[in-house]
Amino acid sequence: MDCNEARPLLDANADHELPAPDARRVQQHIESCDDCRRASENLRALSGALRAAPYHRAPKLLRARIVAGLPATLDEAPAVSAAAVARNDAPAQAGEIAAAGGPDLAAKAPRRQRRGSWLSTWLDSWLRGFSGSGGSGGFGGPVATGGAGRMAARGGLAALVIAVCAVAVVVTLNLRRPAEFTPFTDELVESHVRAQISGRDIDVISTDRHTVKPWFNGRLDYSPPVEDLAASGFALQGGRLDYLAHQRVAVLVYRYGKHVIDVYVFPQTASGGAARGTDGAVPAALAHDGYSIAHWDAEGMTWWAITDAAPDALSGLETALKARLRGGSERTEAG
Repeated sequence: MDCNEARPLLDANADHELPAPDARRVQQHIESCDDCRRASENLRALSGALRAAPYHRAPKLLRARIVAGLPATLDEAPAVSAAAVARNDAPAQAGEIAAAGGPDLAAKAPRRQRRGSWLSTWLDSWLRGFSGSGGSGGFGGPVATGGAGRMAARGGLAALVIAVCAVAVVVTLNLRRPAEFTPFTDELVESHVRAQISGRDIDVISTDRHTVKPWFNGRLDYSPPVEDLAASGFALQGGRLDYLAHQRVAVLVYRYGKHVIDVYVFPQTASGGAARGTDGAVPAALAHDGYSIAHWDAEGMTWWAITDAAPDALSGLETALKARLRGGSERTEAG
């Protein structure tokens, strides 16, 4: 990344608004460029000064005028007290509005109330139907005929509706999450990001599979297949050990253009349950926090690949890798 690319991103970087890959690239440029570093420090200082500046609250009279000029909503007249609402005291409401914003606002109050009263009318009808009569019943006179009891019933019904909606949203999100993201995929993303940020994403640096594969001997209780796919655009960069789903796993590091692809390899019987959702499904491909993730099984191994490149890059790597494995390159060279 050069200065022309970094300068437009400095503001967002100072406010921590960039995705992790972009933030990492900008930070690397800042560390090597004095001009951009000074500009970044100035932006951070300005941001800190703005956050520390005193907050000026608008006067109540100004707020009342602004609110009164807004289109009618479900709320009744805005600048009224709770006591005036409880006793349905329209003159008191108009008086309070007049005190805040003048006679014009007082003249508008009854009309605003009428336009916002459909919810109250519906609630009254619902309560009467629920009680089984037009004016009395299961709720008794205070609820059916108005007054403080009816206001309490409205508040209780509103709270009930909000609670039901909140439960429905939570249940829906929890039901959808296992099919898309599991704790395993969260851990996968964290492992990939941690390796990139630390600058120690490769333990054994080599493009030679005959160097990378033997390096895992004695460090794992299995032997991961290692293939160099440079002919297909995925050059082997090396490998590393990582800890995922409570076990050591092999990670093969590939380079696709300017993008790094981490490929986690472990036996199919290991961590299989952790990688699945509660419905037992393992998604073949998904996106999480701006990263593309793909999964497949081959040669008795489970493969998980993650990158900040487009998803089709992982599709190409999977196709090239499976073709090499089917060709039996390891067995051919061993023979």
